[in-house]
Order: sequence, then structure tokens, then C-alpha cells
Amino acid sequence: MNRDLRNQLHLQVTDGVPMMHRPLIGVTMGREKSQRFFGLNLFIMNQTYVRTLEQLGALPVMIPLHMTEESLRGIFERLDGLFLPGGEDIDPANYGAERHDLLGATDKERDRTELLLTHWAVEMGMPVLGVCRGAQMINVACGGSLYQDILSERSDLAKHDYFPPSFERFRISHPIDIEADSRLAHAMGQIHEVNSMHHQGIDRVGYGLRVVARADDGLPEAVEAPALPYIVGVQWHPEELAKTDQMSANLFYDFVKAAAGPWRSQAPEGWSQQFRAGCAALRNGEGTGEVSNGGASEGFHRSPAVMN
Repeated sequence: MNRDLRNQLHLQVTDGVPMMHRPLIGVTMGREKSQRFFGLNLFIMNQTYVRTLEQLGALPVMIPLHMTEESLRGIFERLDGLFLPGGEDIDPANYGAERHDLLGATDKERDRTELLLTHWAVEMGMPVLGVCRGAQMINVACGGSLYQDILSERSDLAKHDYFPPSFERFRISHPIDIEADSRLAHAMGQIHEVNSMHHQGIDRVGYGLRVVARADDGLPEAVEAPALPYIVGVQWHPEELAKTDQMSANLFYDFVKAAAGPWRSQAPEGWSQQFRAGCAALRNGEGTGEVSNGGASEGFHRSPAVMN
């Protein structure tokens, strides 16, 4: 069923009674110098993300860069969820690696802002949805690492960088296989075809995360945190498909509904301390952070998938 919730004050209403508020979703931004306004410094973000979130019931708010940590924390504590969009490559210094010759453009200030927000969100159990760079940011914030350029580091893997202008953003590039018991499968089923616009990818999986979808070549295409109410990162761009693909729209709706739900009381007891210790151990090269199929980290129980 198509959903357009922009003209509703509440996400769900039953018999005229509001049952669920529309959640406040923070959307991080990028930056560039304006060509139109003679080099003026601008904060920017693809409008498609914001419009898709609003249509599926969110109240999106943009989070600028160059905020102090205290200002960011003040914004964060008023949010119900965090959305991490696509964008530049992530600086490998954030996961302890040297720069690869084929690393693309990076933005250290955007990295700083998103790493702080993402780490806080995962530590607290706040719902997070990450797209492309956003999925990679979730992984890095949880102590994971990335391939800086897939084809040069893993010649056995297929092409994933179908970038504009050579290819349309909505071009379907390959299928993915999705784990049946995942939140992602609830929205999109077990097999789906997706677009692909990335040359970086997930290498070492972050603490408490589980790979829940892979491309035919085995590259991780989605991660989740099974112990928490809703943490999902997808490597493709569902916002470009949501207008015509109901399952892509479902992904956004499940995230929005999770953000509107009682997530503040659902994180496992002791998760915050366990998460900080697990991330630190991974960054020190100790062990693996990946969760096995259907499991959760060290005794934590998997929360049930978000249901419509």
C-alpha cells in the first residue's frame, strides 16, 4: 500500500485517536563552495532523502557541520532517529589505515560530525538508517574498517561503481540476497535488485553488527545491529527507487516507525559499556565484532523486527 503521510500530524491514528507521533529525524549534511554565489560556503544535501523521509512520516531536521561537540549533543538529545546519507569517501584515519592511492575526496569535518552522532546513537540504541556512505559510517563508528577502493584491493569482486553521469542513479545494477530473519527482509524480502554507486565497501565488520545482505560476489550490502531496536545500513540508494518500488519505501517506513516507537526502553542492560569496550578492542586489532546469524553480542538478545 502506498503511504504519503506528509499531511498527517501523527504517524498512526486509530479510531480518531493519535497512537504514534511523527518522529524527529536528524539528517546530516555535506558542504561545498557555491558556484552561483561566488564561492560562498554552503551546507548541502540531496533533497530526495528529505522528501522521502517526510513522505513516509518523518519530521526531518538538517544537522549542519562545524558545530561544537556540546552543540551536537544538544541537537542529538532532541532527536528520535538519525539518518546518514551518501556522500564522500570516509577518511581511513578513522579506522587506523593509510590512505590508498585511489581514495576519493574526503571531508574530515563531516566525518567528525557523523562519527560523534552515530556512536552516540548506537550506544543509546536510537534508530539509525544509513545509505551508502551512511552504511559505511555505521560500520566505522562501531570499530569496523573499509575497502578504500574495492576493485584495486579485491580484484575478485565485481564492479559496484556505477556513478553518474555515465549511469542513472536509479539504474538497477545487481541483485542482493537478504537474510530471512533480518529487519531488512521484513521491508524488502529475501531477494531484491538494487542500484549501486560506491567504490568503497565494508571490510572488517564493526562491533555488534551482522551482515544481513550480500551481492553475488559476496560483498556486504547491508548490516544491522541485532541487539538494538533498529540499526540498519544499506550500501545502495533506496531513496532513488522508493517512488516506484514499494519495498524500498517500506525500508524508510520501518525506520520511521521504529524512531516513533519505544526504543528508549529497549536497549539491553549494559549495552553502552559493552559497546564502548567492543569498539575499542576492534580498533586495537583484538577479535571480531561481527554477530553470527540471528545472534547478538555476548549474551544480548535480539530485539524483534519492527513490524507494520
